[in-house]
Amino acid sequence: VKEKQEEPGFLQFKEEEEEPEPSQTEEHQELNTSQEEERPVLKFQSEPRSLPSVEEKSDLRTGTEKKKTICEICGKIYKRQGCLLNHMKTHADGKRNSCETCGKTCVSQSALLIHKRTHTGEKPYCCETCGKGFGSQKDLLIHKRTHTGEKPYSCETCGKSFSVRSSLLTHMRTHTGEKPYSCETCGKSFTSQRSLLHHKRTHTGEKPFSCETCGRSFRYRTSLVVHMTIHTGEKPYSCETCGKTFRSQKNLSCHKKIHTGEKPYSCETCGRSFSQQSHLLGHRRIHSGEKPYSCETCGKGFSVRSSLLSHMRTHTDEKLFSCVTCGKSFSAKNTLLNHMSTHTGEKPYSCETCGKSFSVRSSLLSHMRTHTDEKPFSCETCGKSFRCRSRLVVHMRTHTGEKPYSCETCEKTFHSLTNLSRHKKIHTGEKPYSCEICGKSFIQRSSLSTHVGVHTGEKPFSCETCGKSFRLWHKTVLNHMRTHTGEKP
Repeated sequence: VKEKQEEPGFLQFKEEEEEPEPSQTEEHQELNTSQEEERPVLKFQSEPRSLPSVEEKSDLRTGTEKKKTICEICGKIYKRQGCLLNHMKTHADGKRNSCETCGKTCVSQSALLIHKRTHTGEKPYCCETCGKGFGSQKDLLIHKRTHTGEKPYSCETCGKSFSVRSSLLTHMRTHTGEKPYSCETCGKSFTSQRSLLHHKRTHTGEKPFSCETCGRSFRYRTSLVVHMTIHTGEKPYSCETCGKTFRSQKNLSCHKKIHTGEKPYSCETCGRSFSQQSHLLGHRRIHSGEKPYSCETCGKGFSVRSSLLSHMRTHTDEKLFSCVTCGKSFSAKNTLLNHMSTHTGEKPYSCETCGKSFSVRSSLLSHMRTHTDEKPFSCETCGKSFRCRSRLVVHMRTHTGEKPYSCETCEKTFHSLTNLSRHKKIHTGEKPYSCEICGKSFIQRSSLSTHVGVHTGEKPFSCETCGKSFRLWHKTVLNHMRTHTGEKP
């Protein structure tokens, strides 16, 4: 390192260089010049000069502190003088150390050589333990710590340790609140430059990491790595409590909260708690009505991205999730999970009021509203309210006239899938609901319930005017009420 001539009386610093192999010399120097990484070992070289007095030292120190580590050419700010000097080389040797592929400028020829490997894919440094390759010796040294467990950099505030110094510096900003990296587009600030680069892709739409198997692209390399396990079937992260395995550490961490019951994220509006922050964000949109995810085919909006992806499969008829027991396929994973309970008979969701159990949580929530008489879903056309959203959707079709479900046998169309399924039994002759008293069978459960009243004498429907009771609502009660109103059918 070239020494800079200072005023008489200064102690001069010189970077201590080891004697590596000739092929690694420049690259070793590059390790010491990388931003926010290993600080170079410094040693004093004292010149045979008279030392300054205490007063002179104070004046000199004050003068030194006044020198700001700001690049006069581009205005970039650095914490240390050494980093600034390294940066200045990018202006002096800009053309000589520029990448011909992407135009990036490096501080030295060795740094340029390492950078070029990101384009060529060359990884000359291999880990002896796992065989993984790396483009630079520095990356290999950092990787080796994942095997040794070495974390030499510790936070003085909370004691958390890190394998690389840059991770420690980024972490320390969580304590200070410092976010020095700002997005020029939206002004949002970040604790690290890496987080800023990731964020910028949300504006540019850039997805530089592509899957070689299916071609799907991702914004982050970690997302690609997790996605690849879908093709390989690999699930390297296992739960110590129940043994269930997962494709990513994030999914495992979320799963563990099921055992601990931890739900640290609470809705400020209704108080409901969630185990994941993403679930809370999706839930908040129920209150705000925000639906930022829109289907490009039909324009339908959704509050969470997973719902949009499931919906889009209704257009492509893609069904990725198959039942191991019967082979039936579904477009959404939660639909498959709900279906699987029909084989196991499992009903893990119980009503605290009456004890009735359900196979899916949504059915429990809808049922609980029968006790509270809550009907939060209202029709904007006629004002009629419903306990669950699906009933409202079906009802809306009575106004629009839409009948999207058609019978393959007679081509008759219906407002809902339930009505279609009920109709199909006319063709098949299926009557799955049987009376335990007389053995008579029915197509619909409601028809069986009405029939049972013949044996029990139960008359659950009453006239509000005279109090007379009836077994059937639609036929008998409505006809009876006309005797009071004088209405003629």
